[in-house]
Amino acid sequence: MSHTVLVVDDDADVREVVANMLEELGCEVVTAGSGAAALDMLGREEKISTLITDINMPGMDGHELAERAARLRPGLKVLQLSGRERRRDGFPMIRKPFSMDDLAEVMRRTTGIC
Repeated sequence: MSHTVLVVDDDADVREVVANMLEELGCEVVTAGSGAAALDMLGREEKISTLITDINMPGMDGHELAERAARLRPGLKVLQLSGRERRRDGFPMIRKPFSMDDLAEVMRRTTGIC
């Protein structure tokens, strides 16, 4: 079964790397470069089952995006990414840099997919 994952990061290179990893794990992937674009996409694309967002982004950070997305789409699975931020209660996080094996393990453990 294919799962659609929305990857959000203001760094296009990071978005591409994470999207490629997820595709290799069997997920369908869509991407957004900002929190606002991600919320717009979540409002239009019902097939998105998981949100993976960077925490450090200009404008709406990944914490605010995760909270707003969870209210907009109850049941949406959320995973946060960061190389510097500390984890806050509520959403699982994976530290950058990470390998495809690391991502696969966290996805299986926290979202039950890939």
